[in-house]
Amino acid sequence: MAVMTYAGTDVDVDAEGFLTDASQWNEGVAAEIARAEGIGELTDRHWLVIGVMRREFEEKGAGPAVRALAKVSGVGIAELYQLFPKGPAKEAAKIAGIPKPRGCI
Repeated sequence: MAVMTYAGTDVDVDAEGFLTDASQWNEGVAAEIARAEGIGELTDRHWLVIGVMRREFEEKGAGPAVRALAKVSGVGIAELYQLFPKGPAKEAAKIAGIPKPRGCI
């Protein structure tokens, strides 16, 4: 396990850079992870998806896959790929500070 520093906060991450402890997450950490992923400034639509990812993780113990994310968030699949071009479920989960969803490569 490695440690990264985002927004002045040390967080534990796995080999792919996903937080291993979701409680270490905050919005400053999310913003810096997004910049590191090449997304830049997070918009309200990004935050909507990030919020859904975190809620689903808290309720079900895992983030949703892309189709479920689109359904639950109300953000269409095409827009999800515009917001998170490296893969919506995987990239949104990383920014949301939760583990990579099952089924993501």
